[in-house]
Amino acid sequence: MRIKLAYGRAGLWVDLPDDVTLIEPRFVAGLLDERAAITHALAAPIGSRPLHELAGPDDTTAVVFSDLTRPMPNDRVLPILLDELALAGVPDAQIVLINALATHRAQTDAELRRMLGDGIVDRYRVSQHDAWDDANLVEVTRNRLSRPVRVNRAYMNASVRILTGFIEPHIFAGFSGGPKAVLPGICDFETILDNHDAAMIADPNATWAVTEACPEQGRGGNPIWQEMLAVAQSTGPTFLLNVTLNRDRQITGVFAGDLLMAHRAGTAFVHRTAIQTAPAPFDIVITSNSGYPLDLNLYQAVKGMSAAARIVKPGGDIMVVAECWDGIPAHGEYRRLLWEASSPQDLLDRIMAPGFRCHDQWEAQLQAQIQLKANVRVYADGLTDAELRRALVTPCRSIEETVAQLRRANPTATIAVLPDGPQTVPTLATN
Repeated sequence: MRIKLAYGRAGLWVDLPDDVTLIEPRFVAGLLDERAAITHALAAPIGSRPLHELAGPDDTTAVVFSDLTRPMPNDRVLPILLDELALAGVPDAQIVLINALATHRAQTDAELRRMLGDGIVDRYRVSQHDAWDDANLVEVTRNRLSRPVRVNRAYMNASVRILTGFIEPHIFAGFSGGPKAVLPGICDFETILDNHDAAMIADPNATWAVTEACPEQGRGGNPIWQEMLAVAQSTGPTFLLNVTLNRDRQITGVFAGDLLMAHRAGTAFVHRTAIQTAPAPFDIVITSNSGYPLDLNLYQAVKGMSAAARIVKPGGDIMVVAECWDGIPAHGEYRRLLWEASSPQDLLDRIMAPGFRCHDQWEAQLQAQIQLKANVRVYADGLTDAELRRALVTPCRSIEETVAQLRRANPTATIAVLPDGPQTVPTLATN
């Protein structure tokens, strides 16, 4: 069976045994007229007045947008949103676009132009959020630990606050989009650490496709998402504009209006397409990391590992393909955390130690938890074998040869493939 895995921009074709089980999201065709759909959503939003009634000539407007690590089609969505603001009479000089970087690195000018388009970069003020910049943060509330929560000052100074984003399954927040534009997007570093701390990450409800509590299933809510929502609501957002995409990066749905109501509608839409049932755990699970831009580095590739871990047998093998053109990466603390640990267990023990607090510990914790369940092999053109081994994973230079090797050791090994990686949330039939 010849299968194309999402990998970088071009994909990766692999030849696999005919008895593999293919698990992928239900395909939804792209909207025939994206502009018309977005314009309609702005004029007839969910639980909100139309955008043109919420902004006017006297308003200063902040528009928060997703950074380079997300496949959000900013260059197709933001021009329509900005046109609507112009029709409402909001002057260009009173609009600021804020890159919701959270703790990720800032984008270069060239990257911003690819993300937004030259027209937007040249016409509007674009600000890149800095979670460590005290001068540009303002306290808005207190979190569950009674610590101050600080948010981007330009956003809070605006009279109209618009959050944009892309809804997809998320490894520990349930779904992206919605309140994630504020926390972690434009919050201070300490608040992000609190929200992503070891206890929160270890909570069983802090996982894929879980946000609000579901009493019918006897399940509580996702504590990480719930805190994100509380913080976002405390900032008084005016309007939400979220979209959903298919594997071809076409827009499949537009969800605009009230933060909670619009996001809830969008997550319900994604839930119907992304959740896929697997009959039983597999010996081998091959996954992508959804291709460009999500597979830019190993840090992000933990998402693909996590999706595969949901259906792999204890002691089984996970193979993840991620281009990793951005390396481990070199920025942040994730690489140092991996390199200083002698094993996944040692890594987890360090993070779970009382008082431990470090940038990027959440992704390292998730990786360690996955590796304590299964062997993780990584196919990445952007990393050397030595770099992968120092990152505690096993290098893989050929998916076909590795599968053949594993099948020689266990001729009856069952194999599942997630071609779109974490765009699919595989769930065991017994769950």
